[in-house]
Amino acid sequence: MGNLLFIILGLILLIMGGNWLLKAAVALSLRLAIPKIVIGMTVVSFATSAPELIVSIKAALDGFPDLALGNVVGSNIANLGLVLAITVLLGSIDVRKSFYTTDWPVMMVASLLFVGFIYFDGVLQQYEGIIMVVFLFLFLIYLLRFQKTAVVDEMPEDDIPLPLYKIVLFLGIGGTALWGGSELLIDGAVGMASSFGVSDRIIGITIVSVGTSIPELAASIIAILKKEKAISLGNLIGSNIFNLLAVLGITSIITPITVVDQGLLSNDIFWMLGISFLILPLVFFPRGLRLGWRDGLVLIIFYIVFVYLTIK
Repeated sequence: MGNLLFIILGLILLIMGGNWLLKAAVALSLRLAIPKIVIGMTVVSFATSAPELIVSIKAALDGFPDLALGNVVGSNIANLGLVLAITVLLGSIDVRKSFYTTDWPVMMVASLLFVGFIYFDGVLQQYEGIIMVVFLFLFLIYLLRFQKTAVVDEMPEDDIPLPLYKIVLFLGIGGTALWGGSELLIDGAVGMASSFGVSDRIIGITIVSVGTSIPELAASIIAILKKEKAISLGNLIGSNIFNLLAVLGITSIITPITVVDQGLLSNDIFWMLGISFLILPLVFFPRGLRLGWRDGLVLIIFYIVFVYLTIK
């Protein structure tokens, strides 16, 4: 009963936090005259990736490296196979050239960098974490200086500039609510799973990863319902980049992460690479430069098959 209550309270906090974060992101975009996809890929992504960072560092320090790795790999799969799928089922997203010239390639490079570092020796070392964090900073500098609008976005009527103190306030309480909500959700979900004797890797790759992807889901659904499609897509691509480069990078700098369950190397990372690559052809087919409901169905079927094969 207590676990179920944690899950419900966590979901409520996540929805409220997503709404506050979106308000702050839109206002910041207007105030700084920065494309909304950049705000989505930086401010919103960092805030919605905070649960993964907290969970991964805590798991690695507590001696549960598979929970830390499974959380990030599973979150990246869930962000695209579940969150993006639900988002485009609710409303199609039209994308522009910079999506496939910058945003998607950086996500793929980050994914391949992580796989290259961990696949051969099963350890993410401190110096590898430093390389990942440096790559993230270079990407952020490029984004802020050169990124153009990558998504065709409506200008909703409620795009009203907010005073700076309100932007900071909404960012603060939105990020805190997302963090608190994800903590409650994870506690409830892990409590339920542990009572059934499920392994750390399975808990990390499914329940914890979905739990830490709920902020992205909340922020993206609220964004798409309010016609802020650039923030929605930017948040998901940015979150995947942050999860790999910031979350695993920072965690491995604090303490090297060693793979315990080999299923992570023989199965999970290839599913992550597969769904990351799949986004590109989906953007072009069946209709050029658009993600629509058919693409959402493909992604969600991919995710269901992944979860089924992982837990069976």
